[in-house]
Amino acid sequence: MKKSASSPANTPALAALAKTSIPYRVHTYDNESDHYGKEAADVMVERLGVEPEQIFKTLVIELAGKPAPGESPLAVAVVPVTTTLTVKKAAAALGASKAHMAAVDLAEKTTGYVAGGISPLGQKRKLRTVIDESALLWDNIYVSGGRRGCDIEIAPADLIALTDAIVADIAAQ
Repeated sequence: MKKSASSPANTPALAALAKTSIPYRVHTYDNESDHYGKEAADVMVERLGVEPEQIFKTLVIELAGKPAPGESPLAVAVVPVTTTLTVKKAAAALGASKAHMAAVDLAEKTTGYVAGGISPLGQKRKLRTVIDESALLWDNIYVSGGRRGCDIEIAPADLIALTDAIVADIAAQ
């Protein structure tokens, strides 16, 4: 897979990728729904013939307890759109006793992205990241490109390296 040369770096996520030598592809589609993850999965499955389990959503969680100096109490969890996040497992993977979903306005303000378009890449404030281990089952996965209707196809190992992510079992079974 080569870099997508035809897609301008019009989001911070795409700009961050453009600065690397990592191969990726950008896929865009018209977004006419309030169900971003479900719609993204349906469109990608239909247009590209990918498996729904390859399409991942980026969720912002708030960890309990006082964060270490310089760390945010917020973190990012990346799971397949076909599953739900087990917040307790994500908290444990990040060294916290518990967590809850962050308020939408806080997630948007901290990442610089709108809900439904939050990317694990190019965030306004880089957050600790945990990616579900199922990502490693695929040669490529799809994550938000930083706006609704834009997804990035990338190798899981590259996403893990770019985000300094922890890989753990965080999706509901």
